[in-house]
Amino acid sequence: MPIVGINSLLLALDETYRSAGVANYNAQLLRHLPAAAPDLHLRAFVGDRRFSAAPGMAVARPAWSTRRPLARIAWEQSALALASRRLDLLHGAVYASPLLASCPTVITVHDLTFVHHAAALKRFHRVYLRLITRLSAQRAVRVIAASENTRRELIDWLALPPARVIAVPNGVSEEFAPATPVAVEAFRRQHGLPARFILFVGTLEPRKNVERLLTAFAQARAHLDADTCLVIAGSKGWYYQQIFAQAAALGRGDRPSRVIFPGFVPAAQLPWWYRAATVFVYPSLYEGFGLPVLEAMASGTAVITSNTSSLPEVTGDAAILIDPTDVDALAAALVRLLNDEDLRAHLSAAGVRQAAQFSWRRCAEETVAVYREALGLPPGMERSP
Repeated sequence: MPIVGINSLLLALDETYRSAGVANYNAQLLRHLPAAAPDLHLRAFVGDRRFSAAPGMAVARPAWSTRRPLARIAWEQSALALASRRLDLLHGAVYASPLLASCPTVITVHDLTFVHHAAALKRFHRVYLRLITRLSAQRAVRVIAASENTRRELIDWLALPPARVIAVPNGVSEEFAPATPVAVEAFRRQHGLPARFILFVGTLEPRKNVERLLTAFAQARAHLDADTCLVIAGSKGWYYQQIFAQAAALGRGDRPSRVIFPGFVPAAQLPWWYRAATVFVYPSLYEGFGLPVLEAMASGTAVITSNTSSLPEVTGDAAILIDPTDVDALAAALVRLLNDEDLRAHLSAAGVRQAAQFSWRRCAEETVAVYREALGLPPGMERSP
């Protein structure tokens, strides 16, 4: 039975931004892979000791803490390279593989922020990601991209053969689904949430474009109910100080700012925050996939998001798409959607239908199909001894 290793060192179960994004991808992939690959021996490399694997998957843990980036990189390029001698295939689930791996490799590239929006990252991260992604992708037998847009960007950036790069979209968990109005109202009251609010969910960092969202909200307020609030949920990431300064400025004088920062929302509560929102807005400048948009649609909340990168792939025709650099367009979309109940109902229903096309089960199955292709196995069949 072929042995496939999955490097999931960035899986984190903290209730901070570390558990979002690629950490969530790792957690969901490991949860669903065993059912998708009963004829493969799966071995996950995970640093977080709170993680328990699903039946059918072995777990290997590093000999030292890999929480800090340099420690993780050192382990990947040394100990994991040695461990690859006992593998038939190694999947680097977040960009990187050991450059001296002894077995064939597959990597997943989630986005190319470090190429297209490099200023949004700290210098070490953008330099490291450019280097390790280039080297890992060039030696990989297959490269998984989180969207068709990211796939095209990878092929263009690295001149990779198109057949080596496969788009495998992320999924959405079953927990994200509409709920009854009575249950949503009970949650809203329990958590002291306003009756009408615009919700943003994401790590507070430049690429998420929160400063323009604040400006658009300030413009839109004159045309909205006076008690409409903007809720910006998510952990502090990097370069976030201006966001708080700008929000404070909205409340100068005798006018309340109407901007709420609840911080990180625990995973168990997140579907309810989406459901409780009147509108979900995600004006990100660039996304490799855009999971919060998918989660909001699955929860039955009408969405405004950007018309750039992968986001139109995720939304189809189930959201209002705007140029994320056009503050006037964003303000107008907020006013339009908040003041049109019929449009919200239409987008809510369309969003639920659109989100139903994406699942983590499908993501795992398509990932396993890539493994089989990389191993030279027929689809869905074990390699002969």
